[in-house]
Formats: sequence, C-alpha cells, structure tokens
Amino acid sequence: MESVIKIKDLTKNYGKSRGVKNINLEIEKGTIYGFIGPNGAGKSTTIKCIMNLINKNSGEIHIENTPVNNKNYKIKEDIGYLPSEIHLYENMTVKKMLDYSASFYKKDCSRRRENLVKKLEVDENKKIDELSLGNLKKVGIILALMHEPKVVIMDEATSGLDPLMQEKFYDILEEEKKKGTTIFFSSHILSEVKRICDKVAIIKEGQIIKIEDMNSFDTSEVVQVKVNSLQIDEILKELKIENIKYRKENEVKFIYKGEINILIQILAKYSVSKLIIEELDLEEIFMHYYE
Repeated sequence: MESVIKIKDLTKNYGKSRGVKNINLEIEKGTIYGFIGPNGAGKSTTIKCIMNLINKNSGEIHIENTPVNNKNYKIKEDIGYLPSEIHLYENMTVKKMLDYSASFYKKDCSRRRENLVKKLEVDENKKIDELSLGNLKKVGIILALMHEPKVVIMDEATSGLDPLMQEKFYDILEEEKKKGTTIFFSSHILSEVKRICDKVAIIKEGQIIKIEDMNSFDTSEVVQVKVNSLQIDEILKELKIENIKYRKENEVKFIYKGEINILIQILAKYSVSKLIIEELDLEEIFMHYYE
C-alpha cells in the first residue's frame, strides 16, 4: 500500500531538554495511525516537525512524495491540522473564523463545514473568547476537516471533549477513513487508540520503541486493583503480583496485567470485603509495562 507520510531519521534537539532522535515512520494511505506515549515523550515535537512549524536538526519528511520544507508550502492545502492547544482570534465569532479559514482554499468548503457544525453542535454566533475548552476544540476539528484534506494530523484531539462528543468525533474519523483520508493521530490515551486506529507507533523518551498493527497489538488489560481481604498473602501469591503500589494491614493496591476475567475468577476463590478495579493512564502503563 502507498505510504502518504514518510519520516526518515528525524532528529530534533532542544539542548539539554529532550527532543526526538532517529524517528522512522511510514503512514499508509487511508489508515488511522496512532502515535502514543506519555506526556513529554516527543509526540508534539514530531508533529510540529511534520507541519514544518519547527526546524528539525536532521532527517527527512515527505508527504505524498513531496519533501516538507519552507519552499513546498502548497502541500499544506491538502493537510488538515489540529494542534493540542487551539489559539484563534478571540474577538471573532465562530462564523467569521470559519469564513476566514475557508477563504484560504481554492474550493467550496460550505457543505462539509455545515455538516461538521451540525454534527459537533457548534454555535457559530458565539465569539471565540466565549467558548469553553471543549467547544474550542470542536471549532479546531472543523477547521482541520472542512476543506476535506487528503492528510489529517491531530495532536491530542479529544482533550476537552465530553464522552458523547468523543464518540461523534470517532464516527467523523471513520467517515474520513472511508473516503481514503490518511490520519495521523497522537494521543496519551491507550483505549482510544485501540478504539479507532489501524496501526500504532509507541514513542518513549524521544525514540520509537514499538510499531504494531492494532490486530496484533497486546490487548491484555493493565489495571490498578485495590483489594481488602484477610487472605491478602494467598491472593498475591496466586496472582504472582510484583507491582505492589502499597500494602496496609488487610488492604493492598497493585498493578495487574492480564485478562480481567482470570483476575475475577481467582479473586472469587477468596473472601474479599472490597474490590476496586481502575484503568491506568498511559503514563502509569509505561512505568509498569514499557520500562
């Protein structure tokens, strides 16, 4: 399959601060490609280099076989970009902001824009500085997609969206995928990457540590478990738990990696007075799983 985005040996240094080192990625046409890692891993740096918003130290980036540099600015007409933080003209209304953005493109954006405004339930009469974080993010999504780009690059796209709106957003991405749009999707939320992505690259401390198809990606759960029981020692022994966060008398909190059903079956053998199972965020998963 044709690769739409090609990144070869991308390196960006920030002096003593960490950047990214020798990033190599190929993102195929019509796929949703996840890019995950804990905060500070290098996701935004990589994306800003792809968008040519910051200068790389070395390496090559091509979009649709065109090198990304200051001369080839026209390729941005075929790119939709959603940054992690949205900064727009605060005194404009949403309508004027969308009108202004649409004027940059040599195409009629009205139909797709109207469709997105309706789906995301955006009030075009409100001023930008009146918008909540979630509504500002929705405007950012419309700006990224209304010109029907061939390539979409999104950095922490769902931050600020409520769960119902997140589902609508996932549906929109699926629609884009069906049209053949290539989507590069950065996130620190493992569950949403599992939900929508075809392939995933994992970045840690500025370097890619794993690239996998989601079909073969390790789908075993990593959760935090809190148990109160008079049989704590027996439970920990049978589960072979190593990552104990704390233990106090008859209460223990630990990290469990594996099938949840097996965990429940084992705990059912014992007298348990209290059980809490919680999802971990990606930062904690990396600490306990990808270290």
